[in-house]
Amino acid sequence: MQLTFLGTGTSGGVPSIGCNCKVCRSEDPRDKRLRCSALLEEGDTRILIDCGPDFRQQILPWDFRKMDGILLTHIHYDHVAGIDDIRPFCVFGAVPVYADEKTAQGLRHTMPYCFAEHPYPGVPLLELHVVEPNVPFVIGGIEVMPIQVMHGKLPILGFRFGKLAYITDMKTIAPDQLPYLKGVETLVVNALRLTKEHHSHQLLDDAVAFAQQLGAKTTYLIHVTHDIGLHRETEKMLPGNIHLAYDNLKITI
Repeated sequence: MQLTFLGTGTSGGVPSIGCNCKVCRSEDPRDKRLRCSALLEEGDTRILIDCGPDFRQQILPWDFRKMDGILLTHIHYDHVAGIDDIRPFCVFGAVPVYADEKTAQGLRHTMPYCFAEHPYPGVPLLELHVVEPNVPFVIGGIEVMPIQVMHGKLPILGFRFGKLAYITDMKTIAPDQLPYLKGVETLVVNALRLTKEHHSHQLLDDAVAFAQQLGAKTTYLIHVTHDIGLHRETEKMLPGNIHLAYDNLKITI
């Protein structure tokens, strides 16, 4: 199983518009971050995790073939705004989209033309599936376990695939969800910035503590702002088994 980080930035991406900090001016490609998304592949199965406004740019370098499913963590713009760009993949048939009820409702509201009784020709063909936390389902032979985390006061989804878990935009997690993460060896989790508390996102120290609480063998940090610091500097601050992910990084599980 291979996971590719298509984007590791927060809602505004990095560089941040109008900013001249050392991170935004950095020429290191690891400091340039599109909005959060990832591609999970095993055999012929390809699953997209979130589909933000940078999706077209992110997917263009890839070989064009069927998208077996799209997993949406929540309805916020930086995680769903690229859905319309899925339309080329509809030559292979309707694209299955998996989301919780709140996100599904949001998609129907923001993209009503995709769900009209008589849609006009050329709209994305979406096969919307409502999923629930802790109720597993299968996409092309890959079992997906949705896990509920809290994005401030908003319940959203993380996903587990065997010994891999992918969680973004988390602030807290309820104790009753932790058993669903038991045995995870590779953890992907959000770490917004170094300091300055945020009402709905973990900071770097929170993410490190969470990874250590789970006992993950390897952790990759995502959904970061320019305030995370330069990649080469922040990476040195982290425990040896915790890494700052970057766009186009590929990991094998």
